[in-house]
Parts: sequence; structure tokens; C-alpha cells
Amino acid sequence: MVKNAFISVISQEEKEENRGSVEFQIVSFTNKVRKLTSHLELHRKDYLSQRGLRKILGKRQRLLSYLSKKNRVRYKELINRLDIRESKTC
Repeated sequence: MVKNAFISVISQEEKEENRGSVEFQIVSFTNKVRKLTSHLELHRKDYLSQRGLRKILGKRQRLLSYLSKKNRVRYKELINRLDIRESKTC
């Protein structure tokens, strides 16, 4: 198995200051999603990890919808930096 090094979008200084911010939480959920996705490519029948992935995706989606309602510009910047799709409900 080749372990992918996931590049953090937020620098170290920003991580220490803004751990509770919506952007930081979305970035950390995105990193977890990518790790779980690569894990599930090898272990297709790991249903517990599939359930965890669905829960993390739901949390990330709720945070993204909150951010899109509060500040559309920050939402668009974050979507572009993380290279994820925009939600259909926005």
C-alpha cells in the first residue's frame, strides 16, 4: 500500500490559532475523508469504516451549508482550495 501524503491547506500558524473555525473543521474532515477513501479502496467490505465515512461526509456537508449561508465568499474560496464539488442545495 502506498501511503499518500495529504497536503494540508492551512499553514501551521493558522492551525494553532483557528482550530475551532469552520474552515479548519472542514479541512480536517476533508483529510479524514481522503484517508478513509484510500483505505476503503483496499478493504471494500469494511462496513464500519463505510459508516464512519458517511457520518464524516454528513458533518462536512452541514458545515459547508452553514458557511455558504454565513459567508459565500469564504465558502467559494474554500471549495476551490480543497478541490471539492459545490453542494447542490446551495
